[in-house]
Amino acid sequence: MLIVANWKAYVETREEAKKLLALAKRLSKIRRIKIVLAPSFPHLGLLAPNNISKVAFAAQDISDTKIGIATGEVTGGALRSVGAQYVIVGHSERRARGETDALIAEKTKRALVNGLTPILCVGEKERDGDAHYLSELKHQLAAVFSALSPRERLGVVVAYEPVWAIGKHAADAMSSHDLAEMVLYIRKVLADYLPGKSAKSALILYGGSTEPANARGLAGGSGIDGFLVGHASVDHEMFPALVKSLV
Repeated sequence: MLIVANWKAYVETREEAKKLLALAKRLSKIRRIKIVLAPSFPHLGLLAPNNISKVAFAAQDISDTKIGIATGEVTGGALRSVGAQYVIVGHSERRARGETDALIAEKTKRALVNGLTPILCVGEKERDGDAHYLSELKHQLAAVFSALSPRERLGVVVAYEPVWAIGKHAADAMSSHDLAEMVLYIRKVLADYLPGKSAKSALILYGGSTEPANARGLAGGSGIDGFLVGHASVDHEMFPALVKSLV
């Protein structure tokens, strides 16, 4: 089970960042659990280079540019050099700030070129009775996978995060049954881009108001391979409870 802890902008001090890393190190000793921390850029540079534990690191974003004249941008090479192994691309919060499918596709390619595993976030803004949201999801996936080579496609992790379920309580998140249907649909779309039975083994995470109260239920029978966790990942009581509920 892959657990990606997206710290977003919740953590501001190095002291808190180190405490959360220590917590993640303890949790990483649990069998069948792999923890990936996604701190801010400064804390990534602080924590990742000295990491000797099973905990892995992800960047919360990546520049679509290469080395050179690009003030304020953080390239894939820079991320890799400090110890990042993953990078989140296409997060709903980045899309809300104007990131297009074309830009997300380019960022995904930059991650792969630099040896990083992209965690591609996709998800509908809202649900409708005519299932138009499926077309939205298919378009997001197609925009990225169609821009990649057959080999590159195999290196992408998909994180399904329905926007309407983000930032709510566990009771308002997606049901396990509905999530299972969405996972099947995502694998069906991926089958158009991945060879043979690769779509069945592609890693799919879920993100959307995941807490200890609903994590186990969402994981059971839904076909997901892990979670992209937001606010709960920086809570010293909630995060360990969530991880342990999955064992």
